[in-house]
Amino acid sequence: MNKAALVNEVQKLLGDGTSKAAAERVTEAVLTAVKRGLRRDKEVALVGFGTFAVALRPARRGFNPHTKQPMKIRAVKTVRFRAGTEMRARA
Repeated sequence: MNKAALVNEVQKLLGDGTSKAAAERVTEAVLTAVKRGLRRDKEVALVGFGTFAVALRPARRGFNPHTKQPMKIRAVKTVRFRAGTEMRARA
């Protein structure tokens, strides 16, 4: 599901009187709130859905697949998702 499909699904769930623009604003608001929560608290837990958490992937050594030359891959922050109990049961 991409963002446009998600907006359409939100519009359906909110009912017939909801415009696509309103559904898009709601979707953007939720995504922005999750981003802000990750930046501020490093974790966003949605009971029944799952938990988004900031994680650090450490630096490591790798190789260039084209030249086979070794290279250093720097450490990077990433977001991990752990599905909640209800989500695991439905998937």
